[in-house]
Amino acid sequence: MAGWAASRSTFSPVTEIPGSADPAVRVRAVLFDLDDTLFDHSHCSQASLRRIHGLHACFRGRPFEEIARAHSALLEELHRDVMVGRLDVDAARIERFRRLFLAVDAAAPDSVVRETAMAYRRAYLDARRAISGAAALLARVRALASVVVVSNNVLEEQREKLRHCALDALIDALVVSEEEGISKPDPEIFRRALARVGCAPSAAVMVGDSWPADIAGARAAGLRAVWFNRHADPRPEPADDVAEVRSLEPAEMVLDAIFGPASRVQRSGEGGKAHARRR
Repeated sequence: MAGWAASRSTFSPVTEIPGSADPAVRVRAVLFDLDDTLFDHSHCSQASLRRIHGLHACFRGRPFEEIARAHSALLEELHRDVMVGRLDVDAARIERFRRLFLAVDAAAPDSVVRETAMAYRRAYLDARRAISGAAALLARVRALASVVVVSNNVLEEQREKLRHCALDALIDALVVSEEEGISKPDPEIFRRALARVGCAPSAAVMVGDSWPADIAGARAAGLRAVWFNRHADPRPEPADDVAEVRSLEPAEMVLDAIFGPASRVQRSGEGGKAHARRR
């Protein structure tokens, strides 16, 4: 699939690299999560929900943070139903807002629930954007290794996000749970992603924001992992082999986490040639 065709954080671009790359192992493939790693889902969701918060008195009467917490919990719960095929995306969105109205003691008519769900969707589409630095980073990574996006979501939804953000031409493959029938953190989805580009787990790195899905899943599949931790959350567990980045900018610092500081010479002069040979 070659040539397939930004956040509430106020932290400076701090990068911690407790887990360094083995200079003896050349990284041949880099796997990226999509939502909240390359695509700014949190921004889209917050912007959309703020619009909904202002539409109905039952929501305006509650602090936005309370509504946001309830919405986030419902989103996670119903997303699992979408992943296993119990609901399609549109039905899950309608059900999410039906339950959100009930959470504030307002039993809204079906017509109001549906219009609210549609308003949220329109606002989400209007707010779509990549994480700051994503395109530049992907271009740099792809000069050195194959790039695969691995995502727990619906295939066409993720394709459209990549197209809208002009990231689709910067990846070699897209592996999505809907199409594969399995989700992260199942190690099998990482293996299938690597099979798309003919790479062994020992020569691959996973970059993602979810510790359970991206980091734990990748490590279980034999990949090294880089945690994209925009909000400086505490580590769920000690893991000296996991590097940590809090921004995708500057790209050079993220490349150090992925490929190791020892790769700087190659990155400065041989990346394009290496990628051309690999392809």
